[in-house]
Amino acid sequence: MRMGVFLIAAGFPGRDAGEVLRDTVEAVAVAEEAGFDDAWIAEHHFMSYGVCPSAATLAGVALGRTSRIGVGTAVSVLSTRHPVDLAEQAAILDRVSGGRFTLGVGRGGPWVDLEVFGTGLARFERGFGESLDLLCAALGGGTVSAEGEFFRFRPVPVVPPARLRPVVACTSAATVALAAERGLPMLLGMHVGDAERAAMIGSYRTASEGLAAENGDDGPGAGGRDGGGDPGHVGAAVGYVADTTERAVRELREAMPGWLGPGLAGHVAVDGRPGPRRDIGAYVDFLCDTHPVGSPGRCVEMIARTAAATGLRHLILMVEGAGDHARTLDNIRRLGEQVLPEVRSL
Repeated sequence: MRMGVFLIAAGFPGRDAGEVLRDTVEAVAVAEEAGFDDAWIAEHHFMSYGVCPSAATLAGVALGRTSRIGVGTAVSVLSTRHPVDLAEQAAILDRVSGGRFTLGVGRGGPWVDLEVFGTGLARFERGFGESLDLLCAALGGGTVSAEGEFFRFRPVPVVPPARLRPVVACTSAATVALAAERGLPMLLGMHVGDAERAAMIGSYRTASEGLAAENGDDGPGAGGRDGGGDPGHVGAAVGYVADTTERAVRELREAMPGWLGPGLAGHVAVDGRPGPRRDIGAYVDFLCDTHPVGSPGRCVEMIARTAAATGLRHLILMVEGAGDHARTLDNIRRLGEQVLPEVRSL
């Protein structure tokens, strides 16, 4: 198992946004000390759910503070960015860090971000595939050009050149299909359970195998794809350890609703459609019931259960659930000491 931490830079009540960002970088450094393989930083705009508006920028700071751990974005919102600009930033981080950077991208949502940054609802609704293809071309090294609906420009060299493969956040069948068509690994969110993640991985495999057959590929790796195998999908989950499962659940139930309620309400749609609505208490219960939350033994059990049910071999744990920085660092250290050694051989 490959194990990482997932840092939302969560804006819990009473916390200063600048302090949260500094604490996020410190959490990456502590995760390196604790033995985690990587740390992934989320990106959100104009809301308290997550107060980092540029995951790539904060990843650069974190890479500068560390020497071994991988750092990724989970995710950079592609619908509000020019793909070549994002590829250039990724190339810098890849080169300067010695290959420790991973670019995760996602479609995002129909939020006011599209209006503020001028990319528009049309590009969100039907331009993600074009944006993803242009990003992949720019990350492939050499020269890139565009003659599409949303991007049109003459050939230009990408400097510095990079050879990176992005990870794609998938929350819908359409995005799963896009990732499979391009042979790109998926990032699967913590808001769904193992059964749904297993179904998405199954859909990806079916699509990949179908494309391989159409192209006359003979097996794994043919045509630049994996022939239906695991290309390195990543799954996100809450990770929170305490002396007992009862204490871990109680601490999250006390802390998380005060963050999730106002945070999720911060999604403002660009076209007036209703934002996401959740029963916050029920959602916290779901996270505690289905994710590695509890005693060290229960955390190991839940990680093993997810690995067996989904085939995932790379999990990233959201460690900020208590809303207290000192407790977050303690959580990272305890997970490193008491959980990671037990799950490495799964």
